[in-house]
Amino acid sequence: MGGITRNHNLLTNARILRKEMTPQERHLWYDYLRYYPVKIYKQRIIDNYIADFYCAKARLVIELDGSQHYTSDGREYDSIRTEVIQKYNLEVIHFLNGDVDNKFNGVCSVIDRTIKERLEKIKKSE
Repeated sequence: MGGITRNHNLLTNARILRKEMTPQERHLWYDYLRYYPVKIYKQRIIDNYIADFYCAKARLVIELDGSQHYTSDGREYDSIRTEVIQKYNLEVIHFLNGDVDNKFNGVCSVIDRTIKERLEKIKKSE
């Protein structure tokens, strides 16, 4: 992950999270992201955080937000985390767990469109 700082103390936790995905993470991974034509990683360490999904080529972080994200502390944590991740020139997109449950095709369409737009933008800037 050239240029991105990784807190290696989080490695054990990231491995556990990869094995113990939420139902929504599992659904998105096994039914879409795992077979996406551009490589996507699950539970990837970026700085002092573990991103749910990361597409290095598109410089995109995909986050699924459960109920803990609805509290004021959760929103503040997410805001700080997004700010830190964006300093690496990464885009962060968030989806609610309910959207994965109830609007799965729409979530996949947004991810696909965002990856394609990011790849095109990166290609133009090279």
